Amino acid sequence: MATQKMEQYLNINEDEIMGKMTEEELERLEEELAEMDPENQLLPAGMRQRNQTKKSPTGPYNRDQLMGFLEKQAMEEKDREDAIPFTGEKRGKPFVPKVHVKTNAEIEAEVILEPKLEEALANATDAEMCDIAAILGMYTLMSNKQYYDALGAGSIVNKEGINSVVQPDSYEYKPYPDEPPNDTDIDETLKKIKDNDKDLKDVNLNNIKDIPVTTLKAIAEAMKANTHVTSLSLAATRSNDPVAQALAETLSVNTALQSLNIESNFVSGAGMLALVHAARKNLSLSEFKVDNQRHLLGDAVEMQMATMLEANPRLVKFGYHFTQQGPRARAAIAITKNNDLLRQQRVQ
Repeated sequence: MATQKMEQYLNINEDEIMGKMTEEELERLEEELAEMDPENQLLPAGMRQRNQTKKSPTGPYNRDQLMGFLEKQAMEEKDREDAIPFTGEKRGKPFVPKVHVKTNAEIEAEVILEPKLEEALANATDAEMCDIAAILGMYTLMSNKQYYDALGAGSIVNKEGINSVVQPDSYEYKPYPDEPPNDTDIDETLKKIKDNDKDLKDVNLNNIKDIPVTTLKAIAEAMKANTHVTSLSLAATRSNDPVAQALAETLSVNTALQSLNIESNFVSGAGMLALVHAARKNLSLSEFKVDNQRHLLGDAVEMQMATMLEANPRLVKFGYHFTQQGPRARAAIAITKNNDLLRQQRVQ
């Protein structure tokens, strides 16, 4: 029965129905079907909902007149009467705190000293109380310096007292200067890489923020034919996927590079996959650091990283913090195995 009713609504001829409608019905249908977005606050009020006002405007908008009318209407409207009028009468019982009665255990736990000891403790200074606490082994009431000063001297040496326990031990803090900026000349370094300078072994461009992407790609391109550079570090240089693709091409042909560092950059999963696939077949790379990228790399990339470490026995150091337990365990086993193979080769 219900299926028959649904079928009769599915076979409705919409054109025939709209042909029989009057102009007023068509206008009303158009208003109902108008695309409005009542939740979009960036649109004007007239575009968030259709105009439902049938009354013609009485004049231009006057804010002062409107506010005066609303205030007058609010003053003339009577307040709602309370269901129970307020009389100021206090109801209920007043609060009376309970008197604490000491138990037998609390009475027995109380320590009663002789009058002379009570007077001595009452008149003791903070430094003397600190020494007494150290002698009794109550080291939690003082700092380490106060405790050992009290035990190592026959007289009161530390005058700070128990109130100084919140202060740190008095020693001089050694200021450590900030790391100096990287003053590597990028243009000169790029020229040496292109010229295959035999004296250039380590290229460190870490923390240089203003290197153009074209220059980074040019460095990767020049590294293809270089046979002397063994370490290339591009950490925190804002390298992205195009740079990663260029480095992947470098790894596929370079046979001298032993260490590559691209940590703290903007490489996504696609660029990292290209690097991992290239490093998998590279027989000279032994250290590869890719941690702390801006984008999440994903489970598939981590699985490929573990496969890379299993397939390339030359990789003995890999810098990346795995988020999944499976790839992390596989990578740890592969790194251990690769280091064992390297150790056996050294022995032989």
